Amino acid sequence: MSLDSLDYTEPCCCFDASGYTGTPDTAPCAQPLDIKSIISELDRLLNSGNESEAGRFLDLWCGRARDADDWRTELSLQSELMGFHRRTGDEKSAINAVNRGLELIREHHLGSTVSGATVLLNAATTLKAYGRADKSIPMFIQVCRVFSEKLDPLDYRFGGLFNNMALSYSDVGDFDSAESYFKKALAVISHCEHPENELAVTCCNLAELYERMGRDEDIEPMLDRAWEYLNSPDLPHNGYHAFTASKCLPTFEHFGFFIYAHELKARVNSIYERT
Repeated sequence: MSLDSLDYTEPCCCFDASGYTGTPDTAPCAQPLDIKSIISELDRLLNSGNESEAGRFLDLWCGRARDADDWRTELSLQSELMGFHRRTGDEKSAINAVNRGLELIREHHLGSTVSGATVLLNAATTLKAYGRADKSIPMFIQVCRVFSEKLDPLDYRFGGLFNNMALSYSDVGDFDSAESYFKKALAVISHCEHPENELAVTCCNLAELYERMGRDEDIEPMLDRAWEYLNSPDLPHNGYHAFTASKCLPTFEHFGFFIYAHELKARVNSIYERT
C-alpha cells in the first residue's frame, strides 16, 4: 500500500467528544510524583514476569497520586492499569481503570491533546479486549482525528492505533475495514526503528483475519512472514520480545505451526529465566 493513499480521517461517529475537549488544563499539579521512576520500576517488574507484584505496585501508586492530587501521574498510571489488566484478564479492574481514565480526561479537557488521545486509545483497546468492540470504534475514530491533526503520518503511534482499530472492525464483522487498517498498520510500522516485533504481531492478526474471510491461501504466507520478523538477526531477545512472542504463540498453534510454537515457548521461558 502506498503511504500517499493512507487516509487518517473518518466520518462523524457517535462518540461525543465535546465532553472531553475544550481548553486543556495546563496548571501544574500541587504535589507531582516522580513518574519516570515509577514507570522504570514498573517496567522492571513486568520484564521479570512478576505480574502480581506489578499489579500491587500500580494500585499503590495510583492511590498515592490521587491522595497527592497529582492527576497527571494518576492518569498515566490508570492507562498502565488498562494495559496491565488486559494482560491479566481482570475485566472488572480493567473497566474500572477505563472509567477513571475517561473521568480524568473529561475533567481536564484532554480529549483533543495527544496525551489524552493516547489514553483514549488504551481505553478503546481495553473495551475491545472485553467484548465491547462496538463501543471502542467511535473512540478509535476520535483518536484518529487527534493524531492526524497533531502527529506526523508515519509516527509510530499510528501503528498501534490502526492495529487495534482493525481488531475491533474484525470483531463487528467488517472484515474489509479490518484488512485495510491492518495494512495501514504495516505501512506505518515498517518505517519505524526496529519494527520486527510489531510487524510479526500484525502479520499474525492478518492470518487470523484471512481465516475468518475464507482466504485460506493467504494464511501460510502471512505466518511465514511473521516468523521471519520474529527471527530477525538484529532483534534483541528481551522482555518485550518475550511479550510479543507470547502474543504470536496462540496463532501459530491454532494453525498447526507447532515447530514454530515450540521454539517460541522455549525462547520466552529462556528470556524470563534470565531476567
